[in-house]
This record gives sequence, C-alpha cells and structure tokens, in this order.
Amino acid sequence: MDRFWPATITIAFAALVLGLMYLGWRRRARRDAALVPSHSAPADLGKELAAVAVFYVATTAHGVPLERLAIKGLGFRGRASVTVATAGVSLRVTGESDVFIPAGAIVEAAHATWTIDRVVETDGLVLIAWSLGTGGTGTGTSSGASGTETIVDSYLRVIAPEDRARLIDAIHQISPAPFGAGNTTESEV
Repeated sequence: MDRFWPATITIAFAALVLGLMYLGWRRRARRDAALVPSHSAPADLGKELAAVAVFYVATTAHGVPLERLAIKGLGFRGRASVTVATAGVSLRVTGESDVFIPAGAIVEAAHATWTIDRVVETDGLVLIAWSLGTGGTGTGTSSGASGTETIVDSYLRVIAPEDRARLIDAIHQISPAPFGAGNTTESEV
C-alpha cells in the first residue's frame, strides 16, 4: 500500500503528458493541413547525380528553424535516402510517402548546424530550402504572380560525412537559384 499512491500519481501524470503531446500534434497537423507538396515525380528523373543515405530530421518554415511543420511525407524523423537527378530531388523517408522536389522549386542548399530538436557539429546538417508550390498559408510564404508560394526548409543529417559536400554540389548543379561560395544559413550559430 506504501507504493500504491506514488505509482498511481506517476501513471496519471504520464498519461496526462502523453495526452497533451497527442493533442499538440493533432493541432499542428490541422494547422499545416494546407501545406501539401504539389509536385509529382516525372516518369523519367534524368541522369542521377548523387544518391545518399541520410537521417531525415525535420521540415520547418523557411528561416524559422524551430517551427516544425507536419507536412505529408515529412512529418516524422527517420532514416531516408536522397536521390538527386537532373529533374529534381527525391526524398524517401522510411514509413512515409515519397516526396519529390523539382529542380525549379529549389531555393537554397546549404550546410546548417541546428534545427528543432537537433544540434550537431558545425555544418553537420544539410538544409534544402524549397517551394511546396502554390497554395498553403503560414510562415515562409511569399506572393508570386501565380498566387501564394510556400517556402520550407528540410534538414538532413548525412550518414557518411564525406557525402555532405557531394549532396550539396549535386543540388547546386540542378537548381536555377544562384548559389554563392560559402553559402550560410540563418540556422548556423
């Protein structure tokens, strides 16, 4: 009987915390329901420039590395593979649907050091800033001629450190965005 009340209180507290976490994630998923990648992969991706094994970390609002987004296919961390081909970047996170980023949608590719729930050595993450397409609302939007364009940042932890620069170079080759030498991001601290 000496352990009954402490155990009951501990179990109740743990259930409360888990319940609040669940409600928080559902709220985030409702908030981000309009954020859907509008790009579909073409039948022919073209010449493969790089294929790298990574840990997918998070996708956040552009320039806001502490604001995780619950986007279909990019909601949860996990092992992933990234393939860069002339048509774009294909991201396959284990247990999630594949996400295709066309070359024309890439805004930036750079090194980063931190994002939501992940801090690594200097330049230990790869950041890919890209446009979800038209539609959606929220942080990281900019108005274009065809409507609202939502820009997001996806963070990857490359498993083999020597593949980091190769991945970024391959993305630079296919992106129409002008990349300067020594590209840095706001998430480098």
